Amino acid sequence: MHDFAILWDWAGFAVRWLHVITAIAWIGSSFYFVALDLGLRKAPDLPPGAHGEEWQVHGGGFYHIRKFLVAPDAMPEHLTWFKWESYATWLSGAALLMIVYWVGAELYLIDPSRADLAVWQAIALSAGSLSIGWLVYDALCKSPLGNRPTLLMLLLFVLLVVMSWGYNQIFTGRAALLHLGAFTATIMTANVFLIIMPNQRIVVADLKAGRKPDPKYGKIAKLRSTHNNYLTLPVVFLMLSNHYPLAFATEYSWIIASLVFLMGVTIRHYFNTMHATGRGPHWTWGVTVILFLILAWLSTAPMWGSYEEAEARPMTAYEQRFASAEGFHEAEQIVVGRCSMCHAREPVWDGIRWAPKGVVLETPQDIAGQARAIYLQAGVTHAMPPANITDLSDDDRRALVRWFRAGQGA
Repeated sequence: MHDFAILWDWAGFAVRWLHVITAIAWIGSSFYFVALDLGLRKAPDLPPGAHGEEWQVHGGGFYHIRKFLVAPDAMPEHLTWFKWESYATWLSGAALLMIVYWVGAELYLIDPSRADLAVWQAIALSAGSLSIGWLVYDALCKSPLGNRPTLLMLLLFVLLVVMSWGYNQIFTGRAALLHLGAFTATIMTANVFLIIMPNQRIVVADLKAGRKPDPKYGKIAKLRSTHNNYLTLPVVFLMLSNHYPLAFATEYSWIIASLVFLMGVTIRHYFNTMHATGRGPHWTWGVTVILFLILAWLSTAPMWGSYEEAEARPMTAYEQRFASAEGFHEAEQIVVGRCSMCHAREPVWDGIRWAPKGVVLETPQDIAGQARAIYLQAGVTHAMPPANITDLSDDDRRALVRWFRAGQGA
């Protein structure tokens, strides 16, 4: 069982690596085509149906690119589709969500002080919320609001704020921000899979059949692509947020997440305008800095409550398993003596104001709930304490390993 814990952590690392790689590919191609689209210029020798062209230099060569607003007169012999970057990113992200937050639901997903959920209930809410978001968003886009893009974007922002608040009511702070990112990423990938690609296939089929493609399909795909462009940066922030308790370990984390979407708009608006005109609106940087300072200020409000409240809280089944395992009391003394000065609701170590990674190790509930992390970080590896600054001995580390393995076998 203890070997499985190590292998499972490596599996999570491998899937996270894959997710980062595919996300780089998707975001890179997305940003490239947005910049390309906005940088197109008219030319006197453009063929019929061409909207613009652009010359680019890269890798020692020159590229001559033309865009047809609807489609060329004939189907080209070689056509490259950009879709697998999006699909692979979502699939690897979904796998990572399952590995970390579903399998580790009792530790990373469920917060009994917010909603005392069973594991199956938390997983059902996690999975169900992702699909519901797409259904609501898609209905808005297909309504008459699709012809009013600015109003549609405002309603999309309202939807994201509501979901940010909702996730914060039922999940841990870390899981709430991560799920908001997954919620948004699901909308983005569904745009590619269910709207953009099918519309492009219709256009290709019309070309092959000798029919003139309907321009409406390109217009619809363009709207969804624009939404994806403005949502990309906030999704990246939310995916990184689980490493920074200043973002998720505050009672205002749902407001922080909401403001990040506005920051994503101001940043992308600057670059989109610069690609289109050669000059970016500098006021967007001022707005971005103001929003950033607001969320930094909001992050100073902790969310852990008092030590007395935490100690009085009944243990979950997961916590009880490790609290009743052989060696727990020895492990508790080691953690309190070597780790809790930093991993506290009010850290006493000089220079630390918030528990690193939002991990609090003060009460028996805290320590039993973090058994797996303690085993991996301070038992089988020397990752904690950093540089072994509190002199955690090898005997202490072996005691932590024995305790975790006893709990795993219980």
